[in-house]
Amino acid sequence: QVQLVESGGGSVQAGGSLRLSCVASGIIFSIRTMYWYRQAPGKQRELVAAIRSGGSTNYADSVKGRFTISRDNPENTVYLQMNSLKPEDTGVYFCNADLYFWGQGTQVTVSS
Repeated sequence: QVQLVESGGGSVQAGGSLRLSCVASGIIFSIRTMYWYRQAPGKQRELVAAIRSGGSTNYADSVKGRFTISRDNPENTVYLQMNSLKPEDTGVYFCNADLYFWGQGTQVTVSS
């Protein structure tokens, strides 16, 4: 059974930082492309960042220079380091594997 479990969300003030983690089980993690998505209230889910098995990354324009996605294959974990947070970064952040498996999400709230 595949499980993706996110953690690290919380409430911070604008300009603050958070580090999200997603631990995967039930899949061969090292060969998967891993994604972070987010969904703000009343909006569609959007791609935030992606990291391929070889380590190459992509970011949404809105987070470039502020967020960093990384992975630890031996620990089956993908991270999202979020710096210089803005109120518009508020939402539920979801981990995804290969655009197929989803985690349950973790809430991030940024206050001004």
